[in-house]
Amino acid sequence: MDNIKLKWKIFGFLTAFCALLLLILWFFQTVLLTDMYKVIRKAEIQKAIAYVQENIDTIDLQMLMSDIKLTKDIHVAPAQEFVQPERPMLNNGRDRREFEAITQTETFTLANGRTVSLTFYAMITPVDATVSTLKVQLYFITGIMILLSIALAFLIARKISKPIEKLSDGAKVLSTGDYDVHFSGRGFLEICELSDTLNNAAHDLSQVEALRRELMANISHDLRTPLALIYSHAEMMHDFPAEVTPEQTQVIMDETTRLSSLVNDVMDVSKLETGTMELYRRTYNLTESLGATIERLAALVKKDGYEITFVQNEEVYVNADEVKITQAFYNLLINAITHGGQEKNVTVRQSRAQGRVTIEVIDSGRGIPPEQLPLIWDRYYKVDKTHRRAVTGTGLGLSIVKKILQLHGGDCGVQSQVDKGSVFWFSLPTA
Repeated sequence: MDNIKLKWKIFGFLTAFCALLLLILWFFQTVLLTDMYKVIRKAEIQKAIAYVQENIDTIDLQMLMSDIKLTKDIHVAPAQEFVQPERPMLNNGRDRREFEAITQTETFTLANGRTVSLTFYAMITPVDATVSTLKVQLYFITGIMILLSIALAFLIARKISKPIEKLSDGAKVLSTGDYDVHFSGRGFLEICELSDTLNNAAHDLSQVEALRRELMANISHDLRTPLALIYSHAEMMHDFPAEVTPEQTQVIMDETTRLSSLVNDVMDVSKLETGTMELYRRTYNLTESLGATIERLAALVKKDGYEITFVQNEEVYVNADEVKITQAFYNLLINAITHGGQEKNVTVRQSRAQGRVTIEVIDSGRGIPPEQLPLIWDRYYKVDKTHRRAVTGTGLGLSIVKKILQLHGGDCGVQSQVDKGSVFWFSLPTA
């Protein structure tokens, strides 16, 4: 059954349903017709008895009996006067037999206490001729119903399966990596919703594919540069071992650290996406931790002319994973330094309100266009498509920041104006 197309399954089900209806019609119109007729005649006698019971004191008895005879073809007579009518003979082609009849006698009590016994007599007309007539009609009806049911089943099956087949063909194209395919399902609400879902999936997959390619290009660039530096300095040290300087070894150490940082960030992104990263929460001094991170980074970038200012008026404690929160804050600082503009000033501001602490990282760079603000937290997304080697870090920071804050139940966001700088912030519940 799994190898049969949906169109033929629907066609088979509808055809079988029509055949079942015809079978039921044949069964009731032929096999059960005589028995049902007898049951109906017996029910009519009971109704006639009830009719007499209700009206025997208000309507003349002769009128009651005549009325029943005319309306229900049931003969009614006093029991002592009743004479069974002669039954006609039925010739069925082989023998002769009498018509069947139903006879029932009932006693009624009048209002004056007198009783009257009446006999109700109903003849059961043979239905053999009727059955034969119905059979002939059913032959025609069956032929017409079969033709109509096949045509209708085929049309319904085609109408339902055709848009699904189109979606299936489009999905096969999508699976090959062609994300420009467009799905246009129509006819049913569910198919339209499926079509919209597949279109959204194709759009999202195309974006992910573009970002993946960009990520590969950027990571390749970030790997190639330190590897080239490490190799060139190692080669120099190999060729001229007597001329090795601390600066050369420091370059090798710095570039190795950069490579390790890149690998660690890629692994962190993978863990955050799969939900396998563990948190080690404890209550610690957030203000002190941020201050120490700022001092370390400020010393590293001071030679390049960057200045980092920390604005806070109280110490705040949080219950969180200090290493992960420090990593998120560090990524925001690196982002501000990398895109900080010519002034090279970065301000970190801490504030607390309503049981939450908010950390803002403010730069005076080029800013971000409004239409790109919702996208900057996505994996691999870059506002500036021209890859530049950051002062330090790997360029995967904002995606990591968002995931870390989500794991802690915190929030993050950005306000930015073109040519006026950006304010990246995150907030956490205080301890």
